[in-house]
Amino acid sequence: MPEPAADPVVLRRAVAADAGAVADVYLRSFGAALPTVVRPHTDDEVRDYFREVVVPARETWVAEAPGAGVVGLMVLDGEALDQLYLDPEWRGRGIGDRFVALAKERSPGGLTLWTFQVNKPAHRFYERHGFTAVASTDGSRNEEREPDVRYDWRP
Repeated sequence: MPEPAADPVVLRRAVAADAGAVADVYLRSFGAALPTVVRPHTDDEVRDYFREVVVPARETWVAEAPGAGVVGLMVLDGEALDQLYLDPEWRGRGIGDRFVALAKERSPGGLTLWTFQVNKPAHRFYERHGFTAVASTDGSRNEEREPDVRYDWRP
């Protein structure tokens, strides 16, 4: 029987040249997953933030697919899983699962994250990976002013 093909999607640390592609994945993913959530920043401000802050100063990872380039991103900040976004056309292929496994490997003592209350698919995803909802807010403390939920994972 032939060996199964290796997954062509590579997870690697982001470099400065990835910032534009990372921001574009974020923008496409946010728009598709959260159409009712108002973004407080313009597309250009988001691109500047990824170029000037996220990629150079945070532990930023990308999922890169042959012929497609960057199709996902994950940002870790200590025990915080700060961001995990996939290009909408690349969802359901196990990339998010691989990012969470990597996050757990990088932060073996535990992880915490926030997601919006309206993002039910994210709730199911994180709960499937052992995260537990531990707090909810009315959104008054986030830029979007959108109610959110904090999830924790402890080994």
